[in-house]
Amino acid sequence: MKKRMLGSTQLEISEIGLGCMSLGTNENEAIQTIHAALDSGINYLDTADLYDFGQNEEIVGKALKGRRDQVILATKVGNRWTATQDKWTWDPSKKHILQAVKESLRRLNTDFIDLYQLHGGTIEDSYEETIEAFEELVKEGYIRHYGISSIRPNVIERFVNHSAIQSVMMQYNLLERRPEEFFPLFEKHNISVITRGSVAKGLLSNNWKNKLSSKGYLHYSEQECKEIIEQLLQITQDEQSLHSLAMQFILQHKAVTTLAIGARNKEQLMENLNAYYAKPINSQQLDRINDICLIGKYEEHR
Repeated sequence: MKKRMLGSTQLEISEIGLGCMSLGTNENEAIQTIHAALDSGINYLDTADLYDFGQNEEIVGKALKGRRDQVILATKVGNRWTATQDKWTWDPSKKHILQAVKESLRRLNTDFIDLYQLHGGTIEDSYEETIEAFEELVKEGYIRHYGISSIRPNVIERFVNHSAIQSVMMQYNLLERRPEEFFPLFEKHNISVITRGSVAKGLLSNNWKNKLSSKGYLHYSEQECKEIIEQLLQITQDEQSLHSLAMQFILQHKAVTTLAIGARNKEQLMENLNAYYAKPINSQQLDRINDICLIGKYEEHR
């Protein structure tokens, strides 16, 4: 599998990463899926302390026993479950980050985290305190690099201009092209985009008909989704599918380093890998995609 550099670091990350949130709590099945991902050449695993109340990190830690050196390991911080575990609160404070990282390290059974990401962010946050915490963790060796997971323009611009972030995780796909507004900025500062939601909750997969919903997707109605998908299907060629078209489109952007794609089991993992290795899209298809799928712009949090 091809690899790309993470920001200005020396870390090479596989173009397809495993988003671990979808793994679930069946430990044996989750570990088998992680091992299958590693055996396929995937070296980027992305989790968060929020997922399954920390159990997701624990499963990842168990799966990496004896294989930690094969992985670029990423997790996230900033959310705190309440005592009743029925909701979480936002806490990007230095105190919380310095405490939370130790718990993540314990659950992941590792001495360091390759990429520690702020799991959100608002313009009201004391960002100087958050950045100070990350920088302190880098100096102490608990983390190698840090980034943010956000689609809020004002938060993104603040961290790009005032911190040493190496990555921004963003929801990005053929139906959600608003992140492209920031790609030139990221390229200028050598910051990597890590994408999530690559197949738009299954709307851009081979199972798209069953994923259509009366709620639509983002600002698209159900009918609009159907019309766009049908147009995209018309431009696929032999050895291509809607799924592969969706993934190949994202990877043609230089700003993108990896697609953190979820998989509940080995079967879903293989579907993603087959789509990745399918016939690449060509320039004519890209032109048609630009006609079919509008870029748009974030209107809030500016």
